[in-house]
Amino acid sequence: MLLSATRKGARLARLLATERIRAWELPHENAALIVAELAANAALHGRVPGRNFRLSLNRTSDTLRIEVKDPRADRLPAVRPQFETGDQPHESGHGLLLVEELADRWGVQPELIGKTIWVELDLPT
Repeated sequence: MLLSATRKGARLARLLATERIRAWELPHENAALIVAELAANAALHGRVPGRNFRLSLNRTSDTLRIEVKDPRADRLPAVRPQFETGDQPHESGHGLLLVEELADRWGVQPELIGKTIWVELDLPT
């Protein structure tokens, strides 16, 4: 799915992904949270004026793979370290902690133009 790099595009990504995953009769709660975070990041941090982001969902017998591709290769995601006692919390950067916690595997693939963030969720047997 090609979506506009806006808040509405990010919301639509979550809604469409949830419907597709439900149609596949797979657990959708964690996947919906992951799509919401990755799509929001693509719209906020991966945005290039006039360019869209792409959401892909792929299902195999044992894995659901979520991919979000955006046009900004110069802004790679990074998980913020855990806070030490007395540290001031950052205003942003917590969403990838959620992705890291919910995903079985995830990573970043640099592309010729932009990057793809991918997440894999193991499916129940």
